[in-house]
Amino acid sequence: MSSVSKTQDNKDRIFIFDTTMRDGEQSPGAAMSLDNKIELGRLLDQIGVDIIEAGFPASSVGDFEAVKAVASICENATVAGLSRANEKDIRRCAEAVRHAKRGRIHTFISTSPIHRKHKLQMEAHQVLEHVTSSVTLARSLVDDVEWSAEDATRTERDFLKQCVEAAIKAGAGTINIPDTVGYSYPDEYSELIKDLITNVPGADKVIFSTHCHNDLGLAVANSLAGVRAGARQIECSINGMGERAGNAALEEIVMAMRVRGDAMPFETRVDSPQLTRISQAVSRITGFPIQYNKAIVGKNAFSHESGIHQDGMLKNAQTYEIMRPEDVGQGHTNLVMGKLSGKHAFKKKLEELGYTLSDNGLIDAFVRFKDLCDRKKQVFDEDIIALVDDQIAHADDAIQVARLRVVAGTDGPQTAEIDLKVDGENIWKTARGNGPVDAIFNAIRAAAPHEAVLELYQVQAVTEGTDAQATVNVRLSANGRSASGRAADADTLVASARAYVAALNRLQAVTGVRSGGVNVA
Repeated sequence: MSSVSKTQDNKDRIFIFDTTMRDGEQSPGAAMSLDNKIELGRLLDQIGVDIIEAGFPASSVGDFEAVKAVASICENATVAGLSRANEKDIRRCAEAVRHAKRGRIHTFISTSPIHRKHKLQMEAHQVLEHVTSSVTLARSLVDDVEWSAEDATRTERDFLKQCVEAAIKAGAGTINIPDTVGYSYPDEYSELIKDLITNVPGADKVIFSTHCHNDLGLAVANSLAGVRAGARQIECSINGMGERAGNAALEEIVMAMRVRGDAMPFETRVDSPQLTRISQAVSRITGFPIQYNKAIVGKNAFSHESGIHQDGMLKNAQTYEIMRPEDVGQGHTNLVMGKLSGKHAFKKKLEELGYTLSDNGLIDAFVRFKDLCDRKKQVFDEDIIALVDDQIAHADDAIQVARLRVVAGTDGPQTAEIDLKVDGENIWKTARGNGPVDAIFNAIRAAAPHEAVLELYQVQAVTEGTDAQATVNVRLSANGRSASGRAADADTLVASARAYVAALNRLQAVTGVRSGGVNVA
């Protein structure tokens, strides 16, 4: 098998080896059922992953059955099982992948001094013998064998070269050089891969692979450095799942090469618009949430809240986005409305929601929006709709709430002080009531005397959360006629006052009766 394969664009082909179901499942709490692995195997096969490591057949009956099941359903991908360097593991693995269209045994042994001494309790020559015997046996059972030097980056260079040479001579077609504990730096890892490819006999006849862990946050960087040095397979996982801090994230690997083709002139078969879909599937299956700021597939990966950024995005998306959200299945750019948003972005959001306001109306709405942002952690589209609808509905009302102060609690009595603007004149009144809402309505009656009867008082949250805006509906009746008022505010009591006043304004309009300037009798 050649270590270099060219695409139609004459770019080097990179083989994507997914280990979500094997190394990813080793994340504490991330166990997957057989059905989960079958579902994930189908998805990985569909999106163009080249090799799927479906499990460790000798570790349990469940893992054996999972590898066997995934091997039987994959139409395009090679299905691999992991095995230690012993006969029992290797034969069990061979049986698990036997029915795959393309099956692979992935066998490994530790090579570093610390692993040899404390884990294997073997001398170097014993490890070398196991490399030869394990790969020879695996190669007699399947055509496709991969060999890994566990903890390769902490292994003496000369001994690692001996092990790699032995694995190649025994029949391995893929040589994996894992940074098992996430210890290496990109320049170190690149130099290691280059040295092995250049100086190990037979290296030009095999594919070198990377398998980098993320303990120092360098898994993706190290993997890409390995590719630039000549590796042509990358072992990675969806969402970076894996032992401890995880593995190199498949979605980041794929898009790093796709976006920066100038620096990384390589191609994969992965269908990138399906990345978000499979990321969410893995999150659902494992119960591991995707962090909001996760590269490529995170909720905030294509979200912009800063007013400066939003302004740039509205002028040209490339000012702040180096890839299109649809290229990774994210749908569309999201201009998140918050306290840092500017008036330009707010106007654009209103237009998307179907509103066209006058200049003065836009200014008033923007002021109210900023006030809402200071009171709410997150402002949703529904909040903006409620805010603007409320403004439009009450802009020309003869009676308006200017200020409100309420005193409530277990000691009582509840008191409300309200400042109503009635036909341009401010009227300040205080009243008590059986509860804060009753006190508010009594204060409104004192400031704008009327004999209307309250028929309905209803409160509903606009969005989720304890800081959600409340929408209050009030219905008043007088002289055989009824009118309803509606208002929204993050403060339920303010919304209640404004809804009551809105109903009072509507009732005056429908009855045509105004006594003393404000009364509805």
